[in-house]
Amino acid sequence: MTQPQFANYPSLKGKTVFVTGGASGIGADIVRSFASQGAKVGFVDLDVDASQALKDATAGEVVFATCDLRDIDGLKGAFSELVQKIGPAQVLVNNAARDDRHDWKDVTPEYWDERFHTNLRHMFFAIQSVAPEMIKAGAGSIINIGSNSWWEAGGGFPAYATSKSAVHGLTRTMARDLGEHRIRVNTVVPGWIMTERQKDLWVTPEALAKQVDRQVLPDPIDPIYVARMAVFLASDDAGMCSAQNFMVEAGSI
Repeated sequence: MTQPQFANYPSLKGKTVFVTGGASGIGADIVRSFASQGAKVGFVDLDVDASQALKDATAGEVVFATCDLRDIDGLKGAFSELVQKIGPAQVLVNNAARDDRHDWKDVTPEYWDERFHTNLRHMFFAIQSVAPEMIKAGAGSIINIGSNSWWEAGGGFPAYATSKSAVHGLTRTMARDLGEHRIRVNTVVPGWIMTERQKDLWVTPEALAKQVDRQVLPDPIDPIYVARMAVFLASDDAGMCSAQNFMVEAGSI
């Protein structure tokens, strides 16, 4: 592959961006990509060491707050901390999730609920937290990160796939409710993204070859491409994009 040359979006300079799950993986690329646009970036994550390392290594105005997103009061408190540091969010990227594998035969009601708390519930309450200030401002962009897993009828994680399918319903209903305030809500749909976590836990030569064969493009997908789609959707260039899915899966669906 040739080295990509990415666009700069002047409309993002000075914008305040909140990112959930920003310390590693796709989230870290999202944080770095917005910071490179001159945005003020605040992210939340449970991993203090990784959060501090990302902040220290990223040029620009980047801050973080620590929270467990399954604790909604903790999430609200972390967002309040970010507001005090860099101001109200003009862009929200609901990124945080965990695609832990699990056998459907072993799932308990408690595990099912925990997976939804990890992968879906916090997205709504993050929106609920930032939307009032966006309404006051008369504009905003909310980007929810979905997944190709359920589109491809992928197995091995039914609670994850089901929670991720619900992200699209959340996007579309909130796009309707917030659209009159010129707040746009969209879903980014990643394919199998080659984060370090995926490489450590699940990427094998056989599995990767099978996935690439399913794609119409022949290359594994780096997380930067998900981040770049989020950057586009936050910019004025995407000013008439809302309630839609934006695929970053190399044509696997």
